[in-house]
Amino acid sequence: MAYQALYRAWRPEKFSDIYGQEAVTRTLKKQIETGHISHAYLFAGSRGTGKTTTAKVMARALNCLNLQDGEPCGECEVCRQLKSESCLDVLEIDAASNNGVDEVRLLRERIAYPPTVGKWKVYIIDEVHMLSKSAFNALLKTLEEPPSYAVFILATTEPEKLLATVVSRCLRFDFRRIGIKDIVARMNVVLEGIGRTAQPEALEEIAAAADGGMRDALSLLDMCLSYTEDQVTAELVRGVLGSNGREFMFRFVDCLEKGDASGALTMINEAMLDGRDPEVFAQETAEHMRTLLIAQMTGMQVENIAELTGDAAKRFVEQGNRFESTRLMRAMDLFVRARGDMRSSFMPRSVLDMCAVKASRVSREKTVEGLSERVEALEKQLREGNIVPRAPEPAPEAPVRKESAPALKPAMQVPQPDADGGKPMDEDQKRCLAAIQEYSAKTPQIRLFLTAARYVKTEDDAVYINLPQDSRVHKTLIENKAAEIEEYLAKHFGRKMRLVVGLDEGRRPSPSGLSGRALAQTFDVFGRDKVELVD
Repeated sequence: MAYQALYRAWRPEKFSDIYGQEAVTRTLKKQIETGHISHAYLFAGSRGTGKTTTAKVMARALNCLNLQDGEPCGECEVCRQLKSESCLDVLEIDAASNNGVDEVRLLRERIAYPPTVGKWKVYIIDEVHMLSKSAFNALLKTLEEPPSYAVFILATTEPEKLLATVVSRCLRFDFRRIGIKDIVARMNVVLEGIGRTAQPEALEEIAAAADGGMRDALSLLDMCLSYTEDQVTAELVRGVLGSNGREFMFRFVDCLEKGDASGALTMINEAMLDGRDPEVFAQETAEHMRTLLIAQMTGMQVENIAELTGDAAKRFVEQGNRFESTRLMRAMDLFVRARGDMRSSFMPRSVLDMCAVKASRVSREKTVEGLSERVEALEKQLREGNIVPRAPEPAPEAPVRKESAPALKPAMQVPQPDADGGKPMDEDQKRCLAAIQEYSAKTPQIRLFLTAARYVKTEDDAVYINLPQDSRVHKTLIENKAAEIEEYLAKHFGRKMRLVVGLDEGRRPSPSGLSGRALAQTFDVFGRDKVELVD
């Protein structure tokens, strides 16, 4: 007899043999036991997760003459016919190659004939999303109201492509990706059945590469078994898959974390000389970085999230904590993008080399992410004691100047006493200056404009100040802030005061006052759209 692939030879014949889909199989068994059978089912999920296999087991269970706890017996006449695929009561249709309206019309004609051996006539339509729109429309009425003995089971990897009218007529079951532990357990059953052995680490490598698909895992195992008649080793699996192994990736990522670009490039060269594929290398590194990020965020919960052993989880946590989070995410992004770039590059090795060099260095990009990465790197060096912060030198003491009155010009211009001891400031002038000084200290963006202001007088409940004659823009800006300034005036005068801003005819602003730089600062503070220039 010709050799049969493992995934075909070991296709489950009972619900209990289907790994990783317990919620689905438990529900289907209960429906079969109670007789609550729906006329149409939709099995949706990624490739190799058991959709078609579950459909075939269900077809056997529906027609089995000696049902045992919802499981087909496998020994009755119907079960034997179904196993040999010679029973006409179960029809499997590949929608990828039979997707026209004529095929659906033929199906509608055949469905009128009742089952010949079993109790149900089961139609399994695989990859149903490949049916044309006209074929779907032809199927709709039959799918909604089939004969009492007919059951439709639709299987698809892309349920989003199905018409809503089709999905609404079916009882939907979503098949999840199968976990690494379940895949390893199933492969051990297969190996025991064929009298072969494999290292646990080798099976874990295969299960991880299968990406949740049992069929892919068994196909990879079949390939590895054909390479040797002895035990399947982890080294053999890596050679078949073109991967590097977890230990190699830990050492490679250590080089990236330490900034050892030379060591990283040397390890890439070793992998390429061993026949590794640059795309696979980039993918493995990105996946390793992802696991490190999960470990950094969740701690030992990574053991369940990434399906790791306890020792491996501890190692991921330890390595992940040595990375700054920003740098780790950037490195992961670099390798994810590198894999895509390799597909369109005639020098994929060079893309991988450049990616490794960039990932081994702290980002110097003038972006928020680059700045955050450099700040995190500095903080790490401070924590580790690689940088000792220098204590700031004490500022020299300012010389004490004895003056008869406080310095007035920094915040506002007021009449100065004569050099020979003329008339000093009155109380209103002092209160006004104190209010302006305090407001300017808390609002430095307005201080520049108030510097050019000149105190005029205080009359009734109003304080009058003037700006140079060409300062209409700044007059408007100060008037817009008048309410805030009046709060400080009221504080120092002890009563509510009003601010009146005027212009001094003939007085020009000083060179250090209202210059083009000051106007630019005005735009920065208030926004160009809120400033109006008036001649």
